[in-house]
Amino acid sequence: MLLAAAIGLVIISRTERPLVERTRAVIADIAEPLLTVVAQPVAAVNAMIGWVDDILYVHEENFRLRTENARLLQWQDVSRRLEQDNAALRRLLSAGPDLSQTFVTGRVIADGGGSFVRTVLVNVGARDGVRKGQAAIGEGGYVGRVAEVGQRAARVLLLTDLNSRLPVMLQEGGHRAVLAGDNSDLPKLEYLSGAAKPAVGQRVVTSGDGGQFPAGIPVGEVATVSDGGVRVRPFVDLSRLEFLRLMQFDETRLDPDEQARAERAAARGGAPAVPLQQP
Repeated sequence: MLLAAAIGLVIISRTERPLVERTRAVIADIAEPLLTVVAQPVAAVNAMIGWVDDILYVHEENFRLRTENARLLQWQDVSRRLEQDNAALRRLLSAGPDLSQTFVTGRVIADGGGSFVRTVLVNVGARDGVRKGQAAIGEGGYVGRVAEVGQRAARVLLLTDLNSRLPVMLQEGGHRAVLAGDNSDLPKLEYLSGAAKPAVGQRVVTSGDGGQFPAGIPVGEVATVSDGGVRVRPFVDLSRLEFLRLMQFDETRLDPDEQARAERAAARGGAPAVPLQQP
């Protein structure tokens, strides 16, 4: 019966097309309200499913973006620290004579500063080639000398410490003296020749006397000249030390003529050409 009805409808649709079209239109008009009512819950369910999918996607995307942002912030902090370290090391490399072959660079990991002691601890020691008595160079010039050495760390006695004594000279004129620390921020020049006429702003450099350090390492500048003596302000801010270069210097390897030329260059204000060699 269904097959016969289907065949009959096909024949009618071929022979009576206008009638079939009118019948379809009437059926569509009758079914439209019913289909609209039935379709509304389906559309609502589909919309809710899409809304839930959107919420889940937004939540997942938000979590991904938060994770990525945290990772980028971490790398940003690392980049800033590396940039600061790089700038500090570049400034350090420009301090003092050419030490490119004979120094060990260490980070300051502790500050032993106080009312009675002025020292810092660096994270390099005997296993890195550090020896007692080596000069410590900071960003701008001389900082102190190595006083104690362990296998992994070393303690540097700052030039402002009461026990610090450093042979120096005025760069203008070459008058020699001893820079003595007294636990103040401005160490004092002692044993300065009476012929010397120190003035505020004059540069003070190492003299090389004693053979422990080469001549010409920048130390500081004359800060005050009074009846109480001559005070020197260090070039390096000792309260903000980050990296130090510990010099491996052996005066016995220097030719006397080269040492004399280095001292004359330091007295003229130029960089001393001291040929330091690796032990």
